[in-house]
Amino acid sequence: MKVVIPLAGKGTRLRPHTHVTPKPLLKVGDKPMMSYILDDLRELGVHEAVVITGHLKEKVQEYMEREYPDFHAVYVEQVEQRGTADAVALAEPYADDELLIIFVDTLFDADLSVVRTLPADVAGVIWAKEVEDYQRFGVIVTDEQGFMQRIIEKPSEPISKLANIGLYYIRDWKLLFEGIRHVMGSPPGPTGEYYLTDAFQYMVDHGAKIKTIAIEGWYDAGKPETLLETNQHVLATTRGKAPQGGKNVTVHEPVHVADGVQLEDAEIGPNVTISAGSVVRGSRLRHTIVGEKTTIEGSDLSDSLVGSNVTLKGVKGQVDVGDHSVVNNG
Repeated sequence: MKVVIPLAGKGTRLRPHTHVTPKPLLKVGDKPMMSYILDDLRELGVHEAVVITGHLKEKVQEYMEREYPDFHAVYVEQVEQRGTADAVALAEPYADDELLIIFVDTLFDADLSVVRTLPADVAGVIWAKEVEDYQRFGVIVTDEQGFMQRIIEKPSEPISKLANIGLYYIRDWKLLFEGIRHVMGSPPGPTGEYYLTDAFQYMVDHGAKIKTIAIEGWYDAGKPETLLETNQHVLATTRGKAPQGGKNVTVHEPVHVADGVQLEDAEIGPNVTISAGSVVRGSRLRHTIVGEKTTIEGSDLSDSLVGSNVTLKGVKGQVDVGDHSVVNNG
């Protein structure tokens, strides 16, 4: 089995942080988003990857080669952003087996090992999350046995509440790429893009059985507010870490404070992550992510994203501060 990982997007909603860091390498719980996915793949025994790159592609490749040397990865650049079908189409020359397709700007609680036990006549799986605000998503309409019939983008009526989350398994990979070629030969969508979901529709229309499996947890990281929400989830479940030492420190769980962080006259939490090499003095932090080697003094922050190698003095309220910045209100 191979995994296709499309991550060519620029992450515009997370600027300024994505000016220098690819969105999949932004951290929650002091761990890059992409790592949670790669760790799950390791556990499943998947080590063959086709990575569709674009924005800051060298950083993605450097990270994978350094931290996941056991992955045999091919890197293919999506030069022009023409949608999800176009991105996955770039993987066709390397496809010779069943595929996982994972968009890595979300985290999910899904048992990927279910693909090992599917009946032989099942061509694929689409994982979905039941949501109340179905109008914001592409939703999956299924038959009584839970097999996909259609995917409807942002329906006005509650025809389904099963949101498409960007996690797929395809056993019939030949039919998938046949569907993608059909989609790419048709007029694009209203935004000028070609959608992978249309290729799934092609598969279903040609007799494929694609199972829909609902999951409990799905955590977005595409905007500052949802990145912070996802950070809180991982701190409360798998990544909580209390500070070691410090002087006059008050902690409100959950937090993750890396080893060696210096804390003095500080109140941190809830939902605060502070990465290695940082210093917090005379400050209060709530619902905030702080990068590496950053110094925060005399500040009171909430709902904030602070990059690496930043200096903040006398800052109050909510801020988004990118790497290598100085803000001095002191």
